[in-house]
Amino acid sequence: MNKLKVAIVGGSGYAGGEFLRIALSHPMLEVTQVTSERNAGDPITFLHPNLRGRSSLKFRKMAELEPTDVLVLALPHGNAAQNFSQFEGLADTIIDLSADFRIKDLEEYKKYYGEDHPAPEFLPGFVYGNPELHREELRGARRIACAGCFATSIILALYPLLKLGVPYPRDILATGLVGSSAAGASSSAASHHPERTGSFRVYGATGHRHTAEVNQELPGNFPIHLTAIASPSVRGILTTLQLWIPDGYSERDVWSAYREVYDSEPFIRIVKVRKGIHRYPDPKLLDGSNFCDIGFETDVDTGRVVVMSAIDNLVKGTAGHAIQCLNIAQGWEETLGLEFVGLHP
Repeated sequence: MNKLKVAIVGGSGYAGGEFLRIALSHPMLEVTQVTSERNAGDPITFLHPNLRGRSSLKFRKMAELEPTDVLVLALPHGNAAQNFSQFEGLADTIIDLSADFRIKDLEEYKKYYGEDHPAPEFLPGFVYGNPELHREELRGARRIACAGCFATSIILALYPLLKLGVPYPRDILATGLVGSSAAGASSSAASHHPERTGSFRVYGATGHRHTAEVNQELPGNFPIHLTAIASPSVRGILTTLQLWIPDGYSERDVWSAYREVYDSEPFIRIVKVRKGIHRYPDPKLLDGSNFCDIGFETDVDTGRVVVMSAIDNLVKGTAGHAIQCLNIAQGWEETLGLEFVGLHP
């Protein structure tokens, strides 16, 4: 079979660069165009030195884009929606890595993004890009709005429990230790100034934008409160969620929910080890991989369950998720191009 030609718009940022890295090794994809307004004319390796020897492509301006099979939009928030009319005629399949087409409810979009949606007429055509929840809708999809990274870490951790009605219907608390690349991952500026501060700081105590995605995607009526804390790392998200199970439920019920829903998922791993130093999910072990590791611990005295999830926000939270969605949409093996298992130590 012929490879699909891929163009990446905004390929100088973290998200576009990561999609580029994975796509260059994908057996069914051929990257032919990468845009950057600021770096047009420069080799892509000028900003992505890890790709030396893998490609001789140079950045071009967005106005120079030619028709392609797959168009990947890795632009700052709002840009994809505002310019979608010019993008839609360039490719049969369009994948948006930003938040522009994730939220279906216009009032929710305005509430969390502070403005009216610039192109609501295009929203119905997009499938929310979370394969574990929307695999059937993704088959044959031509417009994919990839899920947010912090939202993904929460949704994947909670979905089996809420779907099967395990928790007590009360507030759920979600706290994420988030690598600096998760903030502004689609922005070209993010590539030039990665934050390595060596400290932690709260950058989303309340009202985090990904709340809209979490509310949209998770079943049941469970108020969920998100807090994001910037960690000293560049990659990775470790999310802890606190919820409660009613009397009569046990850790075995929690186990059963995860096994029932995720038993055949290729990129979900349940981490439940009784001894050693790797008893809980650790995002460092997932660098470069498309896995989501989920663990949990139950306080039998109070009924409190602490669920932990770990992902590489640039892969399972962004570019890898997008490749997984594209694989499904094209009818390819879902794991194609995503076989890397991470690094240790």
